[in-house]
Amino acid sequence: MRGSRSPALCCWGRRTYEDFASYWPHQKDNPFTEVLDNTQKYVASTTLSEPLPWKNSTLLEGNAAEAVAGLKQRSGPDLGILGSGELIQSLRRRNLIDEYVLLIHPLVLGRGRRLFPDGASPAELRLVNSVTTTTGVIIATYRPA
Repeated sequence: MRGSRSPALCCWGRRTYEDFASYWPHQKDNPFTEVLDNTQKYVASTTLSEPLPWKNSTLLEGNAAEAVAGLKQRSGPDLGILGSGELIQSLRRRNLIDEYVLLIHPLVLGRGRRLFPDGASPAELRLVNSVTTTTGVIIATYRPA
């Protein structure tokens, strides 16, 4: 949510956290496992309770947007969100997202979950960087206009 470096802190919604936690801690031969294990994870959920099963995981207390606003006030590493569309929408409404890094895959599904659902207020974004990978994925970085 701040800056363009890889985040050292992650904020996730419950569903994304549970999906990642059920898979990544068990992938012993993947270097990404160590990165995720060692990253401080903040989880927005009204149904989960402490202690969370994946190491370095902390449940955000109270309103998620207010808790993230508090995290942003601290000096320290960047915050990042992986997935978690509902969390993104609640943070976007409070102007707590400084940067979007979107991976655009050369695949058209026709349907699925949308980052900006119907009825959401418009988001004016400004492209600040883009890179195309060797597989055709575009990594686009946007900031609110």
